[in-house]
Amino acid sequence: MTAAKDFSALRTLIESVVAPFGDLNTHATLNDALAELGMPPVPAEAGSKSQRVQQSLAGVADEALPRVAGNILAQKLVDAPMRNAVEDLLWAHSTPHIPKRIRRELAQSLDLEDLARDETRFTALLDRFFLLDHQHFQFDWLVSGVPPDLRQQIHQQVFRNRGDWSCEELFEHLGTFEASDARFARFLEAAVSAELLLDESRQRRLVEAINAHLRAAGIELRETGTEEGYPCFGLVSTRLAHNRQPKNVIFAAPTKPDIRFPNALDNDIEIMGDPDTYLAYDHPIGRDGLRWRDLQDWFQDTRGIADAAEAKTILYQRLLNCLPKESAGQRHLFLLYHQILGDAVYDLPALLPEVWLHWDPKTVKQRGREALLRFRMDFLLLLPHDQRVVLEVDGAQHYARREGKRLIADTERYASMVAADRDLKVSGYEVFRFGHDELADPARAKAVLEQFLPALFARFGPNTP
Repeated sequence: MTAAKDFSALRTLIESVVAPFGDLNTHATLNDALAELGMPPVPAEAGSKSQRVQQSLAGVADEALPRVAGNILAQKLVDAPMRNAVEDLLWAHSTPHIPKRIRRELAQSLDLEDLARDETRFTALLDRFFLLDHQHFQFDWLVSGVPPDLRQQIHQQVFRNRGDWSCEELFEHLGTFEASDARFARFLEAAVSAELLLDESRQRRLVEAINAHLRAAGIELRETGTEEGYPCFGLVSTRLAHNRQPKNVIFAAPTKPDIRFPNALDNDIEIMGDPDTYLAYDHPIGRDGLRWRDLQDWFQDTRGIADAAEAKTILYQRLLNCLPKESAGQRHLFLLYHQILGDAVYDLPALLPEVWLHWDPKTVKQRGREALLRFRMDFLLLLPHDQRVVLEVDGAQHYARREGKRLIADTERYASMVAADRDLKVSGYEVFRFGHDELADPARAKAVLEQFLPALFARFGPNTP
């Protein structure tokens, strides 16, 4: 989610892109053009075409601006400089800081030959992140009287005269040392991908060379999955060392699922019983975490639902219905998460309710109260870079026991709760707790979450389109 302070800048950029729509469309086609960007329609009688465009943009809520900007990028309606400006606003806060010294030392340690073996592939990679067609003045070209653009220089100095430029010199010309942290991170992820390096051993050697420097900033490139048989790498925090790609996410299951192992050697699981009593997401989770769009696509595909809007409605209601009826706080958190974020929630992490973390075939009575301190989480967010955030709504049962009509403080229950939190945090989860009274009243809950959610996303940096 783009930080609130960036909304005005993002709105200004979008305005400059959509302003010509009035000249490029008729009154009859204007609303269709706006709808393709996710902007609301404006009646023809509302004014001139230019006025209608302005009214439509004014009707886009701040939280929906990232989605409009993502549609602009997807439709390639802007040139490279504007593309980069929009991306930098969308990507703000999504990556840990990578100091210039680390970037430069990283570049000094790399052999450009390892990256630039194929001119077509390498140039296409650079085109995705940097500006290759602007003129870049150099003394060597004074005699020609025509300064070359950077694309020409790369062709000459990197490929025709191999060895003329070092990796550090190329990075300097590209502007990677001044680029945003997110742009630099994405460039590194693409540079070690199979899209550029069609050799797994080369991928892994380059990843290790890069990680030798990135780890000083508390981050590293880590294998996150495979694509067409090649490993994929994403930038993650080194403090998430215990986290692996989730294989099965069992959620929306208020009661203990019935699980068996059809293939214990491969650790494959099968959940028995009524599928309406649980959901089990088993698709690969990408670099952007598990977003609502991913969850909805999976649900629509696995349930064979033809209409996306219908799938969205059924899935939303299914998640809401799994919440305990006696916990108004949990229900308010779920409802307000979607209400506050509005249309932007489509590209933000899905709020997964009633997620099973531990599973034991025996009961607590058989195993003992302390065997599994937390078996189910109220809510889980799977964010970019393998970050995992748990949201808990604590009622009196977390710290007190009932004796008749009285609640008595129970230090043992409280000790068990904080012990479970420690286990989660050591395993790479971040835990945020709400007192039930904070969320029991809708108005108070909305005020709490309107402050909490932007702060959460500013820290953990969910990506936008």
